[in-house]
Amino acid sequence: MSKFVFVTGGVVSGLGKGITAASLAMLIKSQGYTVDIVKFDPYFNVDSLYLSPYQHGEVFVTDDGGEGDLVLGHYERFLDQDLTENSNITSGKIYLSVINREREGGYDGESVQVVPHITDEIKRTLYRLDKPETDVVVCEIGGVVGDIENHPYLEAIRQCRGELGKGNALYIHVTYVPLIEMSGEHKTKPTQNSVKELQNIGIQPDIIVCRSDYPLDESAKKKLSMFCNVERSCIIESITTNNLYMVPIKLQEQNFSGIALKKLKLEERESNLAEWESMCKKAEKAEKAENKLKIAIVGKYTERATAYRSITDAVTTAGLLKNIAVDITLVPSAEMEENAEKLSGYDGIIIAPGFGVRGFEGKVAACKYARENDIPCLMIGLGAEAGVVEYARNVCTMVGAHSQEFDEDNPYPVVCYTEPRMLKKGSFPTMITAGTHLSKIYGVPSVKERHRHRFDINAKFEQMLLKNGMVFSAHSPTGVPEAFEVPTDKFYIGTVYNPEYRSRLLSTHPLFAEFIKVISREKDAQKTE
Repeated sequence: MSKFVFVTGGVVSGLGKGITAASLAMLIKSQGYTVDIVKFDPYFNVDSLYLSPYQHGEVFVTDDGGEGDLVLGHYERFLDQDLTENSNITSGKIYLSVINREREGGYDGESVQVVPHITDEIKRTLYRLDKPETDVVVCEIGGVVGDIENHPYLEAIRQCRGELGKGNALYIHVTYVPLIEMSGEHKTKPTQNSVKELQNIGIQPDIIVCRSDYPLDESAKKKLSMFCNVERSCIIESITTNNLYMVPIKLQEQNFSGIALKKLKLEERESNLAEWESMCKKAEKAEKAENKLKIAIVGKYTERATAYRSITDAVTTAGLLKNIAVDITLVPSAEMEENAEKLSGYDGIIIAPGFGVRGFEGKVAACKYARENDIPCLMIGLGAEAGVVEYARNVCTMVGAHSQEFDEDNPYPVVCYTEPRMLKKGSFPTMITAGTHLSKIYGVPSVKERHRHRFDINAKFEQMLLKNGMVFSAHSPTGVPEAFEVPTDKFYIGTVYNPEYRSRLLSTHPLFAEFIKVISREKDAQKTE
């Protein structure tokens, strides 16, 4: 039987509840236990298919095609394991399941209610993760205690302790402890009130994780322990940091996982965090470095940095693995339409994925600038589609070439609908063309990559593009082009699939590793000239 850890949030949202959950999961796994993780989101979207990156950051895709917000990416990178669609559950999924069951007559004429039917469905979904091979399941409850939307989840996890038994269920509450700068005093009342609200529901937290910009003094911790009915050793502080990956290290310094394991009646073992600690030290050193590689990410949603979190993490990790500091700038694609020369100061360019026409011509202009000036460029998803459109227009003289997403009647639809016409998402095999730059990067004839796109490179125009110097370095098993490159350039590669979804903290995706390697080599060559 699996043990369950429930992580709730209080006072305000955006405290890093997901990072806390991921950190604990990683710390427990580092001691040799098998761990799974899930997030329950209270919004009524069935998944993140139509969710704007402005809402919850990037949309992350799992191997089985599950879609969730950026927290799902953090989970995979912290745990270094593939997750499934069962790791992100929304109210939309829960209610849809209950309604479908009611329509099929599954409730024998009962009045369907939040309690017990919605709460039972939440528990049923949660208990799917209770497997013989899984020691611990970490469950994050989205939202804040007091939100009307997440009350059914709190009621469901309240019931879990009675069903699972005290030693099999653990409650962790993440709250905010503000500092009044004039007096230099931490105020514990917001946390006290949040815990009381949780207690009114029937949940007594076992551990409280206190987010703050400054370390808590002993008197604040004692006060929280007394008024929240939590042992002093179970008051854990989580201080604001620029490096998210330092969070588990700082938490472990307070024996976070040891306390949790003891309450779950599991043996505390020696943690294996050497690689993680090494990477964090490299990150601290890189932060202070004077000479950094300047990378521009050209995208549509640059007002929100989390919209490209997997890409920024992949690029940063690729640098750290080679002891290279990277400075990333998000560049609005719309600004590139008339002024792509703004990219002149960058050592490398990434054209980001996305959907919609806004900023697309800016991506096309950015691709053109990178190609003509031989700046290492990686194009992903819609960015790769922009690269094909640009090459068709300006090298192959296909006047009016475009994507069918934006112009169905254009004379050269070099980007066309997928067949069948639906969103292709999840992991699919990709065949690598021998002798290409991409084949040297991967070193194998075929790979599996994660996709999230509605449009493909049009195979009908492959030969025309080939005659003009573009090489298609990967295809689907059915022959649809999935990646291209221009061999005469240092690094000019586009992929319809999303390599960033497969990047991890301790082992970045080979495409990003090669991208940074080429840029670094060029930078070193310039210094010696």
